[in-house]
Amino acid sequence: MKKLVLVRHGQSIWNEQNRFTGWTDVDLSEKGLLEARRAGRILKFNGYEFDIGYTSYLKRAIRTLWIILDELNLEWIPIYKSWMLNERHYGDLQGFDKKKITKKYGKEQVFKWRRGVKITPPPLKINDKRYPGFDIRYKNLRKDQIPLTENLIDTEERVLRFWFKKIVPEIKNDKKVIISAHGNTIRALVRYLDNVPDDGIVNLNIPTATPLIYELDDDLTPLKHYYLDYKGVIPKENIPENIDSKNSYEYKL
Repeated sequence: MKKLVLVRHGQSIWNEQNRFTGWTDVDLSEKGLLEARRAGRILKFNGYEFDIGYTSYLKRAIRTLWIILDELNLEWIPIYKSWMLNERHYGDLQGFDKKKITKKYGKEQVFKWRRGVKITPPPLKINDKRYPGFDIRYKNLRKDQIPLTENLIDTEERVLRFWFKKIVPEIKNDKKVIISAHGNTIRALVRYLDNVPDDGIVNLNIPTATPLIYELDDDLTPLKHYYLDYKGVIPKENIPENIDSKNSYEYKL
């Protein structure tokens, strides 16, 4: 049996402010720093060690991984970063307050943009200052690789390309892998691993900085998955529903 650990980054400053973030490079909030520290201590308490870490190009996920590995005294293991693990690109919604966008477009439309599988938010214009092509970290990407907006299928496609090319070989080689990423990139991977239908993924939330453990057979078919706490497996009814849940970090550090 092989184990894979997935962790959504701790609460970010824009999570705290209830703003659409996407590819915008926003750091962790004070609460997010505590959440990441707690995630590392939970993994240490439960005896987890890792050989290799993967994360995105965005500092909220990178810093979460750094903090976790610091708690585990594993700062020295290799960490690989990829834009393919970035959060879903929210297009022209990025930076806007979610309540204001909901007031403008209505709850139903915003829900489809946020949770829908095939519906994309309004795209950025290529001359918009928020366009990732102006960011030096994406200078080696082709124009067709840089999104103006994405739906979950778009996100899943790039995540799975990276999964099969880079991560799968390491897991099959018995490497202990941790991935620190984002709500939608993890949703995309969960959708693939568990073969979740479109109507099933819509209401799936990934809580911040709560280790999600997948137990896999030799073919990397999931045997089971669960969230982890100091006491072990978190019962389904106790899993935090969203980033504002007090359960997300209010246990003893």
